[in-house]
Amino acid sequence: GLEGDKMSIIKFEFDPKIGIDNPALTLTEDTDGEGVGEPRFYLLTKDSTETFGFCLHEELGCQGHVIRQIELGGVAQRRGLQDGDRLLQVNGHFVDHMDHLRVVQKIKASGNQVLLAVLDGDSYEAAKSLGRDLSRMLPDDIRPRLCHVTRDRSGFGFSVSCPEGTKGTFQLSVLQDGPADRAGVPPGSWLLELNGDSVKSYSHTQLTKKLKQSGNKVTLLVASSAVEEFYRLRGLRVTAALADTSRLPFKVRELHLVKGPAGYGFLLKEDDCSSGGVGQFLWDVDVGLPAEQAGMREGDRVLAVNGESIEGLDHEQTVHRIRAREDQVTLLVIDPAGDEFYHSVGFGGLVL
Repeated sequence: GLEGDKMSIIKFEFDPKIGIDNPALTLTEDTDGEGVGEPRFYLLTKDSTETFGFCLHEELGCQGHVIRQIELGGVAQRRGLQDGDRLLQVNGHFVDHMDHLRVVQKIKASGNQVLLAVLDGDSYEAAKSLGRDLSRMLPDDIRPRLCHVTRDRSGFGFSVSCPEGTKGTFQLSVLQDGPADRAGVPPGSWLLELNGDSVKSYSHTQLTKKLKQSGNKVTLLVASSAVEEFYRLRGLRVTAALADTSRLPFKVRELHLVKGPAGYGFLLKEDDCSSGGVGQFLWDVDVGLPAEQAGMREGDRVLAVNGESIEGLDHEQTVHRIRAREDQVTLLVIDPAGDEFYHSVGFGGLVL
């Protein structure tokens, strides 16, 4: 392991306990006969009171991000994560080349669900010694998409087909340059959720009725044929928590503040969220001070502090996080319109 303070920092940053919906793809030998196995994929879920059940290490004399300290009897051990596995991918993003703490933050920012791709230690070392590009061992895009479609005079710009006598299996034909196409819906993609609700039990008639009730705007979780096949062959469930949200109309913002002589220049207040529960909101942003200069706007809700979600934290705990670094802080925030949008379509937990 690492020596001194660095080791304690790594252990503090990430000590998760894992819950896995489905077993990973079984390890197989490659066709070159060189003993390099295939990556394994794990969809890990937990509740807000749990951790993921293993530690992620950076070790002297050992390449990569190393899975260690798998909790005895925990889900990670039962489902197959192995001591010494190397982490290659987090939610479809290749991470082997990234700084260790950045990888830890990516996992923490995933909240209660994360998709990991790992390679066993021997295969990892063998692939490195052969000079292989590990990123080429992984599919290019394994994320479903969330797309927000606004109707025009021609409609939403897609039609739905469903095999006769079946429920929940809907494929979309997308009109070129229509609203759905402009919103990023892939032609021939499969519809998984409509406005935050699974369509698994819907008949074609029920889906049509739901679309009409959506008015002029609809939010779809869709998977291209390649993405759908990827999850189906591995026995993994496609969920909105894994989705690419880059095409949605509202974005989170990352604000990096360096404290000035007069402080940061904002107040943090706890208040009720429009979706229920309470949140931490930013107010009284002083003109000309670091908060305003970083792009802070009154009414923004704080989602994460220094790369860690504040979900479940109270006001005092959040303030403690902000003050943890004496002269600077990084906040992930969303404005009221974006916050309301995500919760209105049932995707409140995805803004991270």
